[in-house]
Amino acid sequence: MYLLLSIFLSGILGAFLLMIEPHYADLIAFAIVAGCLFRGIYLLNDLNKRLNTIAPKKDKVQEAYENYLKEKENREKNEPIQ
Repeated sequence: MYLLLSIFLSGILGAFLLMIEPHYADLIAFAIVAGCLFRGIYLLNDLNKRLNTIAPKKDKVQEAYENYLKEKENREKNEPIQ
């Protein structure tokens, strides 16, 4: 339903832009396109922030250091005491 409303309103806006002076129509069309692009960038940035809080990326160096410590601990447990 929202898609149908958006299509209908876009058609009305297009007809309105064809009726007014070209200079103003260009300005309004540019503002709409630029606004949509900035909104898209904002939403992508917000999505990226939310995904990073849910599942943050592990630092490769930190992960390698943790693996090293685990392996070292396992080796120390398995080696006989002299």
